[in-house]
Amino acid sequence: MDYLRTLGSAAVSTLVAKSGLNLPFSLGSKVNTVDTIYTLYEATKRDDGSPVSVFEFDFTDASKRSTKPLALNALRKLRTTRHPDVLKFMDAVESDALLYIMTERVRPLPSVLPSWASKTEQEREDWLLWGLNRISIALTFINDSCTSTHGNINAGAVFISPSGEWKLGGFEVFSNPKDDAAVLYVGIAASLGRKVCLLIALSQTMGGLLPGINSISPPEVKKGGWPALKSHDVAAADSYALGLLLHSIFNPNHPRPATAEPPHPPPPASSRGSIPLAIFPLFKRLLNPNPGGRATAKHFLEVGMAESGFFAGNRLVKVCTSLDNFALSSDAEKATFLRTLSDSAASFPSEFATKRLLPSLLSALEYGGASAASIVPLVLRFGVDVTPEEYTNVIIGPLIKLYSSPDRGTRMALLDHLPSYIDKLDKKTVSDKIFPPLQTGFSDTVAIIREATVKSMSLFAPKLSDRLLNNDLLRLLAKMQMDPEPSIRTNTCILLGRLGPTLGFNTKRKVLVPAFARALKDSFVHARVAGIMAFMATIDCFEIEELATKVIPNISFSLVDKEKLVRDQAFKALDIFVKKLETHAATMPETAANDPSMPEVTVNTSSPATLVNSAAGAAGTLAGWAISSLGKKLAASDMQTTIAATQPINPSAQTPVNVSFSAPPTPALERPMTIKVKAMQLGSKSSSALPTHTLADELAEEISAAETANAWGSDDLIDVNADADDWSAFETAPVSPPPISVVASGSTMSSSSLSSLSTSRPASKSPVPKTLNPMHPKPRTVPGAFDTPISTPSSSHTPEPGWGDDNEWDAPSKGSSPSAKKASLAPAPQSLNKEEKAAEMARRKEERRLRIALLKEQKKGAGK
Repeated sequence: MDYLRTLGSAAVSTLVAKSGLNLPFSLGSKVNTVDTIYTLYEATKRDDGSPVSVFEFDFTDASKRSTKPLALNALRKLRTTRHPDVLKFMDAVESDALLYIMTERVRPLPSVLPSWASKTEQEREDWLLWGLNRISIALTFINDSCTSTHGNINAGAVFISPSGEWKLGGFEVFSNPKDDAAVLYVGIAASLGRKVCLLIALSQTMGGLLPGINSISPPEVKKGGWPALKSHDVAAADSYALGLLLHSIFNPNHPRPATAEPPHPPPPASSRGSIPLAIFPLFKRLLNPNPGGRATAKHFLEVGMAESGFFAGNRLVKVCTSLDNFALSSDAEKATFLRTLSDSAASFPSEFATKRLLPSLLSALEYGGASAASIVPLVLRFGVDVTPEEYTNVIIGPLIKLYSSPDRGTRMALLDHLPSYIDKLDKKTVSDKIFPPLQTGFSDTVAIIREATVKSMSLFAPKLSDRLLNNDLLRLLAKMQMDPEPSIRTNTCILLGRLGPTLGFNTKRKVLVPAFARALKDSFVHARVAGIMAFMATIDCFEIEELATKVIPNISFSLVDKEKLVRDQAFKALDIFVKKLETHAATMPETAANDPSMPEVTVNTSSPATLVNSAAGAAGTLAGWAISSLGKKLAASDMQTTIAATQPINPSAQTPVNVSFSAPPTPALERPMTIKVKAMQLGSKSSSALPTHTLADELAEEISAAETANAWGSDDLIDVNADADDWSAFETAPVSPPPISVVASGSTMSSSSLSSLSTSRPASKSPVPKTLNPMHPKPRTVPGAFDTPISTPSSSHTPEPGWGDDNEWDAPSKGSSPSAKKASLAPAPQSLNKEEKAAEMARRKEERRLRIALLKEQKKGAGK
């Protein structure tokens, strides 16, 4: 069959080429028609490729040559008759031998009716009544507004659009009785203008040449010919044909009613067949043999559209009526209609929903308003059957524009139904057109909008560019972790746990631990649980060293959380992390290679080197090991000189011991520094000495203050103007000066012995001020036994007020106290930048550590 259609199309194309016509369309396959004077083709427009239908009238066939006036009448009437329920005319091509009329894409009703035989009885009845409603409206327009008679109402003159709507065509005998050239009433002789036609009966008109028209003619035409219609209402013939059409579509396999033939008896009840009971009385009135008592198409429509009429109760009719008046309806009427549409959406025919409802809803969606939030779900629901090629333009295009709408209901509808269309969005569209307006939702004053925006990021994230994902989005999420709503903070942590594997290598190392650690400190219990679970979900994002040094320390305090839910989850998480560390540790060597520059230290323990299984055993073993190790260090003879032990130590003496802190020339320390301290006397109860624990307490307080800083760093996580990532805000690199050698009076200490007093830390890349005391503009000496000049600071390194002066560490004197010590720390007049603050803090920590170590060493020396 397709082969024959192809041959037919090729033959037509050859004929058109010979005729020299320039057609605005490309003919496709032929559509089957019955008893017509034209050939129907499926075609496509040449300019845009849209589907159309083409009616071909071929006058080269001798049998159809006499029907040329009918074809020309159809072209003329289609051009001038415009109505939503009338076949839409688009273009025409005319020659002496051919006539082409291009219309919207349609199919004849007889070819569509069999497909509805498999539907349920209610669905089929609804669709047929809806079609009759549209045909009745079109006929009322032709009879009343155009004061004309269609004359060819039958199934072949009705066409079905792609949306399932009924369109009235077949305008070959469309006539106005006031028109002298009306083909329905003009005889053949007058029309053809040939003397030979005078032999034909004058009662035969051009209308009688149309195939099948005599079978639908009313009794008055069969009695007095088509000219008899001029003495009756223009709607009389069309009303009678409408009754026959109604019978043919509801009972296609039944014979015609007996009223069509003389003596025209009324249809009995047994002939009703599938015609709805509410319509049957009107059906009998439409077939009334008396034109004066016959019901018209207008009366049929009015009765059906009454409050309890068969048209008014039809759901398809109600939907189309509401769609046509949607723009003029009130907000309450719109809401009621959309709610009804949503409730019955599943019962609509797919072509009706896709081609009729969807375009109308999209048109209403462009104007936005309060109803946009209700229209969006319907658009996505009815757009399921749209082809993938059309989905982007038909559905996605309007939805993207809605993201710029300030209406919160519209934004919520778009985000709630995001899973329905996220797969249809490409990466460029999301990054360039959706994310810029979408990010305003993070700062919306309504919490539900902020929460919906956070949740949607799990779907949008895979379609964001790397720059937006690793920079802009994380900066927004950092702020959302401080949202006043606990559910938003929890969802933000969950989102970060999902995004973790997709982040860049450096980004995930710098962001995940601070972000999850912040969640573990949240006051909302579920936020803390989410933090632990996020650590577990991103376990593969951390290296082994990070698990041991960052992840486990941040989770460990959750083991004693006040909430059992948090504690249980923390224990499960630590089990997973520890097992992974044990697996890795099993692959590590038993010992590292010895460093030849480091001295060998042998530790003797009184117990065998075995693992312990209890806390008490571990404490005992550890204590014995520490004592033995300390004794070994004190007995070592690797010092260059020994401390003189022959001199008696007077407990009451205040003889100072010279301790010199010297260091090689570095940018941090340009020259040696000497600090005066008095000897710490073993067993002395004098209150003049500054207690060691005071120094340790001050150091602990300062370290604690530094550690309680914002875990994420500043709100600006990444400098978006920088090309290289700069997540340094998530790292805390301690700044410390190089190791300082300690030299006792009258003796020197080797570098190996110095390891027992000080710990060397790697120098930070941050700049370190060259001066030790930024408070004094010139060298000074601290009164005491040892006067050491202190270098003059540069004015550019003046510390921020309130940081204090760590060089105010004078020797302990009588009456000194921690409070007096803190009072002597004067504020600095200027502030430091971030790097200088870090360097100054690290330097102070190192000095205090060395002083504590020195005091402990003096105490040990005094005991000997």
